[in-house]
Amino acid sequence: MEDIRSVLSQFNLKKKKSETQKSESRPSETALFSEIPDVFFDKVLGRFKLTRNEIIVLMTLYRQTWCRPNLYKSHGIGPLNSYMELASHLQMTTDELSHCLRSLENYGFIETVRSGQYFVRKYFTEELDQHFGQDYDQFF
Repeated sequence: MEDIRSVLSQFNLKKKKSETQKSESRPSETALFSEIPDVFFDKVLGRFKLTRNEIIVLMTLYRQTWCRPNLYKSHGIGPLNSYMELASHLQMTTDELSHCLRSLENYGFIETVRSGQYFVRKYFTEELDQHFGQDYDQFF
């Protein structure tokens, strides 16, 4: 019996060493979190028939504008984006991305400030922004 235990204990030591070497060789991936208002899930998703790609683009622009450090956060202006890089990051074609952006503008969730930069409403629609008192410092 002791021979089996000694063999098993050596196997466990080798396994633990290989796991620690793997974790040290690459950075650990941790989940990041962004605060999305409940109104998006409670009202916006039910009222607007958004496609999967439109939701992905809207959430990306929302996170850039409202959830990450941003100089123009009080005005709701997101940073400049390269269409090619954004499409690649979202795993879309540039045509799909531009279609989603036009659709989101038609819904009123975003407005183009200049090519690649958008005004993104904090509460997604003008009515909800007014209801929750978001006025963007009279920027628009």
